[in-house]
This record gives sequence, C-alpha cells and structure tokens, in this order.
Amino acid sequence: MVEQQPDDLDLDAVFTALGHPIRREILEQLADGPESVGELADPHDVTLAAVSKHLRVLEDAGLLDVEEDGRVRRCHLDAAPLSEAFGWLTRYRVLWEDRFDALADHLENEDQ
Repeated sequence: MVEQQPDDLDLDAVFTALGHPIRREILEQLADGPESVGELADPHDVTLAAVSKHLRVLEDAGLLDVEEDGRVRRCHLDAAPLSEAFGWLTRYRVLWEDRFDALADHLENEDQ
C-alpha cells in the first residue's frame, strides 16, 4: 500500500500546477535561475494578467517563491514539491512494475 503524504504537501495543487503547458514552461525557465514576471511572460503569447494567474497557481502549489524588489517581482523555483511528487509517482511505478512482472510471469507459464 502507498503511504500518505505529509499534510503540508498538497499533491493535488502540484499536479494541477503541472497540468498546464505554460506553467510547465515557466518552471523550465526558472530552472535556469530567477526571473522577473516580465521575463517569464515574454515567451508566451498571453497577457501579463494571464501569466500572473499562472504564477499564482505555481505559488499556491509551493513551486514558486516571489520576491518583491520595488516594482519588480522576481520569481524563484522551489523544486521541493516536485521532488515529493516524483517520490509519490515512483512508489506507484514500482507497484505497477511489480504487477506487470507478475502478469508477464503468469502469461509465460500459461503458454507452457
């Protein structure tokens, strides 16, 4: 059975944040280092307001830290929730691999 996650990690919020291509692209941009909201918005063909909404979703999921420096908002990636989500997925991958291995063994034995 898969263990429950700590209460402070909201996997639903993390997976929701990863569910949109613009948010995934923003995370990729931030993997190279902090950027301002304007720098994050530049490559996307959406309004600055739309990018701000995407940033809010990432921030609510714990994937983004925003630092205000006067009028400039600099965003930093917080990869810890991604690591936790990866750990959750890995446990399920192991579960399914075990089941597929058992199915393969069963099918091989059935053919003999």
